[in-house]
Amino acid sequence: MRHPEYQYLDLIERVLDHGDERVDRTGVGTRSIFGAMVRFDLSGGQVPILTTKRVYWKTAVKEMLWFLTGGTNIQALLRDNVRIWTDWPLATYRRETGEQIDQETFERRIVEDDAFAARWGELGPVYGKQWRRWLGTDGQEHDQIATLVETLRTNPASRRMLFHAWNVGELSGMALPPCHMVYQYHVTSDGRLNCLMFQRSVDLLLGAAFNYVGATALQLMLAQQAGLQPGELVWVAGDAHLYLNHLDQAREQITRTPHPFPTMRLVRHADSIDNYRIEDFVVEGYAPHAAIKADVAV
Repeated sequence: MRHPEYQYLDLIERVLDHGDERVDRTGVGTRSIFGAMVRFDLSGGQVPILTTKRVYWKTAVKEMLWFLTGGTNIQALLRDNVRIWTDWPLATYRRETGEQIDQETFERRIVEDDAFAARWGELGPVYGKQWRRWLGTDGQEHDQIATLVETLRTNPASRRMLFHAWNVGELSGMALPPCHMVYQYHVTSDGRLNCLMFQRSVDLLLGAAFNYVGATALQLMLAQQAGLQPGELVWVAGDAHLYLNHLDQAREQITRTPHPFPTMRLVRHADSIDNYRIEDFVVEGYAPHAAIKADVAV
């Protein structure tokens, strides 16, 4: 059986060979295709933490746990040693103040100075806000995650088990509009929880690997909360692209032979979806190739 990671490597190769090259929002430029799908079977315990480069899976899980808190300020992330969201507020700070502060100094001020963090660490109504506190036209807040968990438990045959983050009325206030924007769930008759995650835009070299891990971690938590077993993760992308300054790294990655996927399991049964910690996740058998470094386009 062909290693499932080749779905990702084949996608990268397709973008390299056939992608449409154009200037994008960041000014860096991309090579992209429109429409892609990969499928990963989680039922045997193995999870799609890519092996053709090292993926810092704990960072991806911590980000997902932060989303579930409803948080929108990077201070909590930085205090947990997660720096993947700093680029956007740092760019805003530099643009609005004219101060060319370095990233380390900016992050230290966010961590240590609550007032500074409140002013400059806020990302706007991004993922967590929409997932946990979507504001309806009636002024009431809607907790999409809590509703999903309840439906999984009480009406698992429902075709309405989903949540999304593309809140048109609040897009302008977000540091970055949601990329992984819709998650839909499906329960089989033998109690397996499947997930389809639609991503409107994906940075294939840097972003996809994190998105696979985050969606997997969430699927494991939801399955446990609903008394189900993990099934299949289906990932669907709209604009799947490589930044033009990532092409050499992508070419390097597709020359590497995948190693066996690791396993991920929860070592504690949290009493609610809100009470998981990074220590609850254990990954075993992860033996990746070396990390591949590349810059984030902002």
